[in-house]
Amino acid sequence: MKPIDVFKALSNETRLNILEWLKEPEKHFPKQGAHLPKEVSYKGGVCVGDIQEKAKVSQSTVSSYLNMMQRAGLLESIRHGQWTYYRRNEEIIQELAKYFKTEI
Repeated sequence: MKPIDVFKALSNETRLNILEWLKEPEKHFPKQGAHLPKEVSYKGGVCVGDIQEKAKVSQSTVSSYLNMMQRAGLLESIRHGQWTYYRRNEEIIQELAKYFKTEI
C-alpha cells in the first residue's frame, strides 16, 4: 500500500462514497442481480453498472474511478461472465487504519 495513492483515490467525494457504499453492499445496492452470486465468490461484489447508477456518473467515469481505487489497493474485482464486480479490500483498509494510528 502506498499511502499517497490511497489519499489520491479518496480525494474525490464520489470515490469516497463508493468505498462507503461497498462497506454495506446489501443496504446500498438492494436490487436483485446487483451482487455477485455467492456460489461464484463467497466474498461477494457489486456490479459496475449498479455502482454507476447509484453514483450518477457516466460509465467511463465510474470505470476510471474504480480502476484508480483498485490500483490504490482499496478495491478488488472479479469477472463473472461479461460483468465485473467490485468489493472492498478489507486487508488494505485495515492497513490504512493502522497507518493512521501509528504513523500520522
